[in-house]
Amino acid sequence: MKQLQEYLQILNQKINGKFEAPDYSEILIDFNKNIDRNYKAEYIRKAIHQFSMLIPVIYYFTPRDLAIKILILLTLGFLSVDVIRYYNPTAQKLFYKFFGFILRQHERDHKMKNLNGATWVFISALVCVIIFPKFIVINAFAILILSDASAAVFGRKFGKHKFFKKSLEGTIAFIIAAIPVVLLAPKVQNLPGEYIITMISAIVGGIIEAASIDLKVDDNLSIPVSIGATMWLLYSIFYPNLDLYFLK
Repeated sequence: MKQLQEYLQILNQKINGKFEAPDYSEILIDFNKNIDRNYKAEYIRKAIHQFSMLIPVIYYFTPRDLAIKILILLTLGFLSVDVIRYYNPTAQKLFYKFFGFILRQHERDHKMKNLNGATWVFISALVCVIIFPKFIVINAFAILILSDASAAVFGRKFGKHKFFKKSLEGTIAFIIAAIPVVLLAPKVQNLPGEYIITMISAIVGGIIEAASIDLKVDDNLSIPVSIGATMWLLYSIFYPNLDLYFLK
């Protein structure tokens, strides 16, 4: 009976021209208000995030200048869609229909108009490719994709000890997940010290990931930049004569 009354009320508003379409962003914010605490949603989000591993893989086989041009186009495309959805009702409806279930609360804040994680991934990739030597970008970005997902999933599931505003368990998972990248990603001459440098850089990235909320920087940007900067610094100190630009 209550549903029938609500339907008749809406019908009457339409007849009198007073009916206003709902704000889809607000509906989704209410519907998904607990998404940040929803383990299943985070698992799906990070599973999709793994497709970003294509960035370092494709970059390995792509000349740097061409990669920059492609990333500029992709970044502008994602950035445009991300901004337009805050101002265009039609774009907003479509965007939330397909992607609303994986967005975090702050990514659906129409007052702050924050960018979503996918947009930050492409911004981050572009920044890193412009700044760092190619092999460093591949190492840093591969660690971002694997380790950030591990930190989020394990941290939400098993996190009990606070570390910054995240969990110590999540940070440990981040560092452990970086080990395959440390062992398999390209190095200059595969010297033992190079693996130590990459592992130290991964640990720095794990700490930055945990502190990302306090730093007020999206971790898709702060993680690879911090890893890349640490690697570059340590290589400059301990292996100043190695050609860091051996990959073109």
